[in-house]
Amino acid sequence: MNKLKTFFRFLLKGIKWLFFILIGLLLISALYNLTLKSSSSVTENLTESQKSYIAEYLQLQDEKMAELWPEFEDFKVPVIVYNEDYAFLVGLQSPDTGWYKMPGNELRGGAWEVVPNDQFKNQPYYRTPITDPSVTPENFTVKVGEEWVSTMQTKEFAEVSFYNGFKNELPPVIREVFPYKIFWNLIMGEAETYVTGLIHESFHAFQGEMAFDKFVKSESLYHVDSEYPWNHEDSRSGWNNESETLVQAYHSESDYETILLVREFLNERDERRIKAGLTQDMIDYELYREWLEGLAKYTELKIGILVSESETYTPVPEIQDESDFKAYSKRDQYLNNQINEVKRSIGREGDNRFYFVGMLQAMILDKTMPGWKNEILKEDIFLEDLLREVAFDVTQCFIE
Repeated sequence: MNKLKTFFRFLLKGIKWLFFILIGLLLISALYNLTLKSSSSVTENLTESQKSYIAEYLQLQDEKMAELWPEFEDFKVPVIVYNEDYAFLVGLQSPDTGWYKMPGNELRGGAWEVVPNDQFKNQPYYRTPITDPSVTPENFTVKVGEEWVSTMQTKEFAEVSFYNGFKNELPPVIREVFPYKIFWNLIMGEAETYVTGLIHESFHAFQGEMAFDKFVKSESLYHVDSEYPWNHEDSRSGWNNESETLVQAYHSESDYETILLVREFLNERDERRIKAGLTQDMIDYELYREWLEGLAKYTELKIGILVSESETYTPVPEIQDESDFKAYSKRDQYLNNQINEVKRSIGREGDNRFYFVGMLQAMILDKTMPGWKNEILKEDIFLEDLLREVAFDVTQCFIE
């Protein structure tokens, strides 16, 4: 009996100390949240940090994109980054007015002016004011005149937007103590994650240039989002099965097992579509969004791995002094985190799942069909089609 009393006494003490520690951590988090940025520190020109990210982005394009996509060899994508007050254009000289939202070709923004008293690598760069917060270049690709351009928030403004957006979604008490900085660091904390994010958007420019009709159709099907059966029971369970099978296929070190798992994935996908009653538009929505966003996600992740494995690539000098730059040393870890995100993306409503499931299909094609990139930009070819070809052609001989 005495031993039992002693046990419960220690247990209660432990619970009490855990409670005090939890309260202390919440107070520390609340105090730290008071130091978080609520706006960009500089808006009228690019900070030196932001210039270093853009310089690294441009160098990655020049030195590494053709290793992933040979047709990218002579395709250079300038960049627009923006904060709450200005959009900045780097990589074009004497640009035409504003930008065209693609694929609708809607002219937005005003005339570009040279940023006064500042340069990017000893060259002028341009800005135009953001007069309406709802009319920005967004995070995608646009055209300036006839030139495709990648677009994204500045890293600092992306951080500010993340904090402000998250706070608005949380209940009053929780929003005061939530560890925003920790979550931001997981999502976009490292400079390399931001730079390869710019590469993601530049790949959309490449898709628009190389497969314009497919690019247009990918965006035009976005309206299906409101009709898609995200919460249908068979759809949810089917997507869970598919994602789990794809992750297993990605991790498999056996060619034989990989092909078996690809076939299983395709069977699960066909079954899900039948049970959930998907229309042809809904099926096309999946195929086109996986092509558009899945390939861009694949490119974003693969280029980081390419650099981390390279013995000859040297990042631009200016980024090497940035405190958030890790010299691509953690890209393997980041890729693994993104693979783990595949299953979680299925639990969220919206097209986020197509980024991850499309990316995984591309990763598996790297293992099973070396020439797949010669086909994927063609009009009626999708990632799923190439996996079906893999499953049929390769398994014919030994799996029946």
